[in-house]
Formats: sequence, structure tokens, C-alpha cells
Amino acid sequence: MIVRKIVSECFALLCAVMLGLAAGAIWLLPTVFFHRPLPWLAVPAGWLLAIAIRQWVHGRKWNAALLAAIATVVASAYIRVLITTVNIAAMMGYGLVNTMRTAGLPMLLDFAHMATSKADVAWSVAGVVVAIMIAVRSPAAPPRKTN
Repeated sequence: MIVRKIVSECFALLCAVMLGLAAGAIWLLPTVFFHRPLPWLAVPAGWLLAIAIRQWVHGRKWNAALLAAIATVVASAYIRVLITTVNIAAMMGYGLVNTMRTAGLPMLLDFAHMATSKADVAWSVAGVVVAIMIAVRSPAAPPRKTN
């Protein structure tokens, strides 16, 4: 029984990380469209991630809150790396995937770290707080069917 619980919690963590990566990739679309970073999107991303995790990944309040916070942090970090990759690709004339392969993860993480401002961190923290608050709330009860 303990092994089953450990495996299910590890799978929930994997799902939260994958949802965070997907949210970061979707976050890239308006960022590229508007040609500027949009750090305030961490708040709606945290809200959506919390709802998704609470509804489909984990039903317990505090486990869902922790997973939603992790997913929001992953999304915020991933968008920074993607923005860095897009900027390098634009400067060098490479494609996005070719830039990722050529630069490598350590270099992209270093550049993303250097480009992150205090406002970016503040918006990410706000997104994590929103994710925790939404995940802790009880989900809306489904409407009753009447005959």
C-alpha cells in the first residue's frame, strides 16, 4: 500500500511539472506576439494551474496547493528560459530548437538568471500565492440533477 501511495504522489508531481512546462510554452505565445516579456501572466497562469491540478491531478487541498506552487514556479522559470532562447535565436539567426541545442541548458539558465529582474520575481511570487490560494479553496460543487 505504501509503494502505491509513493508511486501515485510521484506521478502527481510529474503531472504538475508537465502542466507547468505546458503553461510556460503557452505563455510564450503572447510574449512573442507583443515582443516583450509579460511577467504579470504569472498570476493567471497560477490560477489556471491551480484549478487544473485541483480538479484533475490531486484532490487533497494541501497536496494540490504544493503541486500548484511547483507548477507555477516551473512555468515561470521555463518562460524565462524560452524568452532567452528566442532572443538568442533572433540575434544569431538560428531556429529555436537549433539554438537550444547549440547553447545548452546551463548557458540558457545563466542568461535567463541574468535577465530576470526583481519585478519578474515579484510577479512569479504573486502567481505562486494565487495558485496556493485557489488550490486550497474547495472546488465548486457540481449542480444537482433534478428529475
